[in-house]
Amino acid sequence: IYKMNDNNACDAHGTAYKKNKTFEECKEIALVNSNLLSTEIKEQGEVSWNRVLKVANSDELIYKLTLKYLRQKGYDIGNNKTPRVK
Repeated sequence: IYKMNDNNACDAHGTAYKKNKTFEECKEIALVNSNLLSTEIKEQGEVSWNRVLKVANSDELIYKLTLKYLRQKGYDIGNNKTPRVK
């Protein structure tokens, strides 16, 4: 399992979030990210998973939540063979 040591990262395991972020704050950040990426997808047709990770500031929890919200908006979030959102 990939573990981040970045102080800005959210920790999905346990109750203490780094930099005092709550899970709710992480969800809010991911929702903002999904709205931003939604605009990019409309303009470009798709975005890579790497772009999603970059927008999430390499925070695994925010990255996963962002993908979840994009899927809920109806986007195809791809898979390990097609790592893109369109």
